[in-house]
Amino acid sequence: MYKDYYGFEEMPFNITPDPRFLYLSPKHQEALEHLRYGIQQRKGFIVLTGEVGCGKTTLCRKLLEELDEENFETVLLLNPEVTKDQLLRDILRELGVKVALNTKVDLVNKIYEVLLKQIASGKEIIMIVDESQNLSDEVLEQIRLLSNLETDNQKLLQIILMGQPEFKEKLRAKRLRQLKQRVLVYYELTPLNFSETFLYIQHRLTLAKGKKLPQFSYWALRSIFKKSKGIPRIINNLCDKSLLSAYIGMSDCVSYRHVRRAHKELRQLS
Repeated sequence: MYKDYYGFEEMPFNITPDPRFLYLSPKHQEALEHLRYGIQQRKGFIVLTGEVGCGKTTLCRKLLEELDEENFETVLLLNPEVTKDQLLRDILRELGVKVALNTKVDLVNKIYEVLLKQIASGKEIIMIVDESQNLSDEVLEQIRLLSNLETDNQKLLQIILMGQPEFKEKLRAKRLRQLKQRVLVYYELTPLNFSETFLYIQHRLTLAKGKKLPQFSYWALRSIFKKSKGIPRIINNLCDKSLLSAYIGMSDCVSYRHVRRAHKELRQLS
């Protein structure tokens, strides 16, 4: 619909975590540098927190794109609601190992064996766990124990835990103090400010390569910022619906009225 009207080669405001559309605001750039530093310096545990939709997953996908496949093996765990045994089995599957073991001891020994082989072949292994605020204490403790796997001079596994702000609060609990002490790199990703929101929208419109780029009025931008609170995923939803509203009215400018209508529709959905 509006894609053809404005001549976009791609939809500018999809909510999929496509690293090509990543807008590196100063805070996103800083978060990425923290991730790079943690991996390059082999810090072991890295924690990245932020509100839902702030861009944590997109940042990690950007990081994965940068890693040389010849030097790094990645384990990506997206389902946090698992038991300790399921966690261990998922790790082995991500490492390409067929799992036919029953006991936790056997699973851990197999992981240790596989990691040693990867290290011997010159590869480092990075495990990324999304939605970490939903991990049980028992699974978090198992992850901490996995971080103990090491040779004489290096850890066998580098771990990135991503989660919502509740995860930061969870780590403060006394029962998880041993895990917290292992976290040597931490960054909290915060929402965009108004100027960053404007640049974010322009960034995505430019990458979508429209033949006649629609303009957003000042008050439309103010409204998008206010209603989204600077959270990129909500910005995407509002801009998408606002562009549809502008297209229906055959307008090349997104106005405050279009954003207000878009927000009303999104509120009905929620």
